[in-house]
Amino acid sequence: MSRITLFGCPIDNLGFDDTLKRIEDSIQKGKPVRHCAVNAAKIVKIQSDKKLREIIVTSDMINPDGQSIVWASRFLKKPLPERVTGIDLMQKLLELAANKGYRVFLFGATEEVVGKLKEKLKRELPGLNLVGYRNGYFSPDQEKEIVKEINEKRPDVLFVGMSSPKKEYWMNKYQSALKVPFRMGVGGSFDVLVGKTRRAPQWMQKLGLEWFYRFLQEPARMWKRYLVTNTLFLLHLLRERLKSIEPGDEA
Repeated sequence: MSRITLFGCPIDNLGFDDTLKRIEDSIQKGKPVRHCAVNAAKIVKIQSDKKLREIIVTSDMINPDGQSIVWASRFLKKPLPERVTGIDLMQKLLELAANKGYRVFLFGATEEVVGKLKEKLKRELPGLNLVGYRNGYFSPDQEKEIVKEINEKRPDVLFVGMSSPKKEYWMNKYQSALKVPFRMGVGGSFDVLVGKTRRAPQWMQKLGLEWFYRFLQEPARMWKRYLVTNTLFLLHLLRERLKSIEPGDEA
C-alpha cells in the first residue's frame, strides 16, 4: 500500500472500498489498527501542535476526511482517489459488523446520545453484536477502568465519539493497553446518527461545503474558527505548491 505526503502528513492512497477491505483484514487477523481521518482543520492544527502531529503521522491508517484534502492532493499533483469520510466509514463498518458478526463498542458523546444510538442500532441493525457502550465524560482517574471495561467486552471495533484532539490523545495514550483490533475516532458522528446534529445535503458534501453548512447552523460560534482555519489552510496549500515547483518549471 502506498502513501502520499501532504503538508508533512502521510495519507493512505486508498479509496473507500479498499479502506474497508484493509479494516476487515485487520479485524480477521486481530492486528491492531489505529485509524485517523484528516481534514483542513486538522492539517492546520498539526502545524503548531507537535504532539498531535506525532500521533497522526504514526497512525496505522490515515484517510482524507475532507474534500479539501482531495482537492489539495490534485492541486499538488499527488492525487488521492476519493474522500473517505469518518461518518460514512463508520456506517459501513456497522453494516459489515452486523453481517459478519464483529463485536462493536461505542465510547463517547453524552449518556443520552450514546444511549439513543444504541437503541437506533438495535432497531436498524438487529444482527449487530453491540457488546457495550459508554459516554465520553470521565475524570482522569476513571480512564484505566474504562480501558478495562472495553477490553473485558472483547470488541473487534471501537468507535470513539469525541472531539479532536481529545480522541486522538486518548487513543494514543492507551494504544498498547487496548486489546481491540480496530480503533477509530469518529468525532461528532454519534450526534449526527441520532439526529441531534444535521449533516449537510449530498450536493454540499460533493462541493466541499460541509463546513459552510455547519457555519449556517451556528454562525456566531463558528465564523471565526472557519475564517481563520480556511485562510490558513489556503496559505499552507500555496506554500506547499511553491515548494513543489522545481527551478525552470515556472514557465
